Amino acid sequence: MAYRGRYIPTYPKKYKGDPSNIIYRSLWERKFMVYCDRNDKILEWGSEEFFVPYRSPLDGKMHRYFPDFYVKVKTPTGDKKWVVEVKPKAQCKPPKMPKRKTKKYLNEVRTWAINDAKWKHAIEYCKDRNMEFIILTEVELMI
Repeated sequence: MAYRGRYIPTYPKKYKGDPSNIIYRSLWERKFMVYCDRNDKILEWGSEEFFVPYRSPLDGKMHRYFPDFYVKVKTPTGDKKWVVEVKPKAQCKPPKMPKRKTKKYLNEVRTWAINDAKWKHAIEYCKDRNMEFIILTEVELMI
């Protein structure tokens, strides 16, 4: 999942932001970009086009979280707006305590703490704006 590149949309008018500067940081993100770009039910979408302020549990300071995607979807009950994060399933839950605390485990704890803070702030951000925050993993992306 360590692939990066530029995505050139087939339908640039659907993209909210600069369609000449769309960057994917994983093949999972690229797969979701293709889905958003080509799906008729996706009315508009953007990638890392806005930020959510959040307080880091590590340093107590305010930081900016750029969610992976914004998506506006046409549904039978009306249009819905989602903020979407694409993450490996393993990073979506707290790490399990090993027999001994390794550097890898401590890094996983830090990553989880930051992600958890970002996502809690994103949920509140979305509630205030009549949107929904969702996390897509390899399960939902069928990878």
